Amino acid sequence: MSISDRYLVTGAGGFIGSHLVESLLKRGQKVRAFVRYSSSANQGWLDDIPGKLKGDMEVFYGDIADARAVMEASRDCSRIYHLAALIGIPYSYIAPQSYVTVNIQGTLNVLEAARTHDLERCIVTSTSEVYGTALVTPITEEHPLQGQSPYSATKIGADQIALSYHRAFELPVTVVRPFNTFGPRQSTRAIIPTIITQALWRDVIEVGSRDPSRDMVFVEDTANGFIELGESENCIGEVTNLATEVGVTIGDLIDQIQAIAGTSLPVRENDDRRRPTKSEVFTLLGSADLAKQRAGWLPRVSLEEGLTKTIDWFRKAGPVRNAGEYRV
Repeated sequence: MSISDRYLVTGAGGFIGSHLVESLLKRGQKVRAFVRYSSSANQGWLDDIPGKLKGDMEVFYGDIADARAVMEASRDCSRIYHLAALIGIPYSYIAPQSYVTVNIQGTLNVLEAARTHDLERCIVTSTSEVYGTALVTPITEEHPLQGQSPYSATKIGADQIALSYHRAFELPVTVVRPFNTFGPRQSTRAIIPTIITQALWRDVIEVGSRDPSRDMVFVEDTANGFIELGESENCIGEVTNLATEVGVTIGDLIDQIQAIAGTSLPVRENDDRRRPTKSEVFTLLGSADLAKQRAGWLPRVSLEEGLTKTIDWFRKAGPVRNAGEYRV
């Protein structure tokens, strides 16, 4: 079988997906961007990619839960970067079946397509949420998996199915497990855009709690991590974290964002914004040792630099509507 040099990216119109597509295009890679079909033919954040890069980008409209569409989209590709998922944790409490359909069945569809077409690599997106509240820090890939929300439980299931395809069928699967990614184009379902938009355009900043701690990775570093892990033979059949190994509390994030934005608004904790107690993940601080060893990946952008770039983008973009919970 002849395999082209085109890469398929699912979830291409979403926050991380669009940055990954842009990074691949900048490297001269041909990309087929799988975007969730809508009657408006919305391409999500792909519209933000400079037009001069789009000559090597082809858009494919479909639904990740549609096995036939995924099979067709992956035809004549050499590898898949699978980012399509339902990602909003609060909505997973309301519609868990939807998360099973998209996150587990959708991943199965991708794996079957990669196996059928005998692709050279299938890169599957995990999440640090699968670890739950840390039992030890920094969190290595050996940390127990704890499904503390329906979202994280479905991502655990998707990860394990992906790894099983490597063990059972020798499919060259790589599981990339990013910690909390932030940057331009992120919707206000995430904590940093929520704080930034309130700091810029409201009179008070409301959060659920200032106490949880997160490992924040700038989106350009995450996109480069996908590419570097996807190119490393050492990452085949393995789970690999993308983390900065630096933790920051929500309270400290608020202080840093206000300092960069030049604001000094009052901060209020709002119970309506809290997760259920047993579902809250209080500490996520990752180890990046294996990413360094296996692929030579290191985060390059500091938290302060990343926050500055993100705030500048939001200032220019204006109050951005919440782009929804589905990576389109």
